Amino acid sequence: MAPLATDATTRFRAARDFLQANAEDYEAARAGFAWPELNEWNWALNWFDVEAEGNTDPALWIVEEHDGGGAPTEAKYSFDEMRIRSDRTANWLREAGVGPGDRILLMLANQVELWDVMLAVIKLGAVVIPATTLLAEGDLRDRIARGGIKHVIARSELAERFAAISGDYQRFAVGGAPDGWTDLAGAMDASPDFEPTHTTHADDTLLLYFTSGTTSKPKLVEHTHASYPAGHLSTMYWIGLQPGDVHLNVSSPGWAKHAWSNVFTPWIAGSCVFIYNYSRFDATAMMREMDRCGVSSLCCPPTVWRMLIQADLTQLQVPPRLAVGAGEPLNPEVIGRVRDAWGVTIRDGFGQTETTVQIANTPGQPIKDGSMGRPCPGFDVVLVDPATGQEVPGEGAEGEICLRLDPRPLGLMVGYHGDKDRTDAAYADGFYHTGDVGSRDSEGYITYVGRTDDVFKSSDYRISPFELESVLLEHPAVAEAAVVPSPDPVRLSVPKAFVVLAGGWEPTEETARQIFDYSRTHLAGYKRVRRLQFTDLPKTISGKIRRVELRNGESENGPSVDFPGEFREESLR
Repeated sequence: MAPLATDATTRFRAARDFLQANAEDYEAARAGFAWPELNEWNWALNWFDVEAEGNTDPALWIVEEHDGGGAPTEAKYSFDEMRIRSDRTANWLREAGVGPGDRILLMLANQVELWDVMLAVIKLGAVVIPATTLLAEGDLRDRIARGGIKHVIARSELAERFAAISGDYQRFAVGGAPDGWTDLAGAMDASPDFEPTHTTHADDTLLLYFTSGTTSKPKLVEHTHASYPAGHLSTMYWIGLQPGDVHLNVSSPGWAKHAWSNVFTPWIAGSCVFIYNYSRFDATAMMREMDRCGVSSLCCPPTVWRMLIQADLTQLQVPPRLAVGAGEPLNPEVIGRVRDAWGVTIRDGFGQTETTVQIANTPGQPIKDGSMGRPCPGFDVVLVDPATGQEVPGEGAEGEICLRLDPRPLGLMVGYHGDKDRTDAAYADGFYHTGDVGSRDSEGYITYVGRTDDVFKSSDYRISPFELESVLLEHPAVAEAAVVPSPDPVRLSVPKAFVVLAGGWEPTEETARQIFDYSRTHLAGYKRVRRLQFTDLPKTISGKIRRVELRNGESENGPSVDFPGEFREESLR
């Protein structure tokens, strides 16, 4: 059948075109942008297929790692090919019993079948619960139970993890079919003509995302057919993608950022999703493929940016036109190193699993290193006093970063599925509460301070771990750092840094002394690091540092305990 262009398609295209036309005019974009009105809306049918029909431009380009001695293994799919592949997959899944509203646990790597299924499931009106391939049996048991899973689509080698998990759910495998599983490969034999049998509404549930659990048990975030597929208009504006861009986003499937920048945002913009698959990160190899394939846009989490700057960045002959970072705030030292080597400034963006990009340094605007930028078009960002629930106005304000709900931004979750108490708390006092603290300057730029539960007091001074970590990362010995409060009988608590050393440095007393000296000369007295421990950092499987685990370890052991690899400033002076 012919793609389903509707009035909603026209409104969505107008909003997209407006943002692309004002890609470097922030004031005009803020003043003139309005979220498109969407009632009956299916992004895959009403947008992707409409744009994809007959379009031979590359939509998906997957490159596998190789040793550099020969041609790489790669596959490239046009927009029209992805339209047809997803139509076949939708027909096949429907014939297999997948219907509107069914919940599907999707556990695939960066392979073409992931995009086939994502588009197909949207077309069918089913609900996707993405999951990383790193999940163990206990995590899967929790997701299947809390998610109300009716179907599982997973790589065949992961099937054994489901063997002991009972439940009335159908099992589809990619890469062969173990006993009890159905091989998804049959989908490519299905009809390429998909006819929808139901009407999708913009407020129908599309995605259920388990958060990464940096501070608590993972929450289940509910998004609709509008909040992510259309809400990522703001993300497109932040990145600055235009038709024909080749966009590399370093992100694992299963996390919201993968859908942000490996599905919705590039295909809203008319850009190509570029994937470089590797077993172990190799900065030189990635830069080689970026050059060969003409990557024009690069998005990495801070962990990857920090690994990149350990390599010789000048190996990249043609730097990307666009460079952004998201997931956690990016430290100024990293931004400066990349700018010096590539002549490109990494632009931070702030969003969550619960939202699309809310705050960002957008293309063409003055950038203040260390600042996340200004509110994106379509988002009314305010700072709120956590103690009173009231907005903190004016220059120099500091408070919890919140979104005003009147009008409600399109790129915002419905709530935490099945958890009314958490949802009510997130939407208290007429705001959506992010749980993150920021400060605002006279020009409206917002600087990240920390999670509401990460900021702590020392001698009655408020300490932002992010600020201290940024200074530590300037020292050549420090590859990664996390700062938490450590109990102190006099000051209540003092800043303690957990440090991962850069290559060539040893966890010795002399190294600790150098880092303490640097802290003392680059931080105010009340902020300086008083304790330091060389160790690996606990992280979620999405790569975010679990400071809560470090904090708990400190509070449980008290001020007198010395840990292996720990040094105290007063002992080394």
